[in-house]
Amino acid sequence: MGAVAIEQPVKTAKLNKQRVRDGVATAVRISHRVFDATGQKNVLVSLALVALLLASSIGVVVSAHENRELFNTLSHLQAERDRFHREWSQLLLEQSALSAHGRVENLASERFGMVVPGRQDIVLVPLMSPVAAK
Repeated sequence: MGAVAIEQPVKTAKLNKQRVRDGVATAVRISHRVFDATGQKNVLVSLALVALLLASSIGVVVSAHENRELFNTLSHLQAERDRFHREWSQLLLEQSALSAHGRVENLASERFGMVVPGRQDIVLVPLMSPVAAK
């Protein structure tokens, strides 16, 4: 069996009313100083610069988020393009296999009973000149 450590109970400090009052008074004094200081010109400039800094940082975060979304969309579109390219290549191979001369000749002879004409079956038709056609 393992060793067991017994800890002494921790006493919680009671809130001292005077310490709480002092803390609240200090917070009020500091807030009065801040509000009084906002009337000074250099503090107003500093506050304006802080506001601009916050707006700029929020803009950076939004821009980074949009960049990630657009990159994900681009990745999906590139994958789809590659899939379409593979399918097109397979269709081209299938087309070339189906339209091969030997296959077409075999299908023509099997399905329709067509044969290649012999020399005696070939008839040459003489070319008519445009003047003779009138």
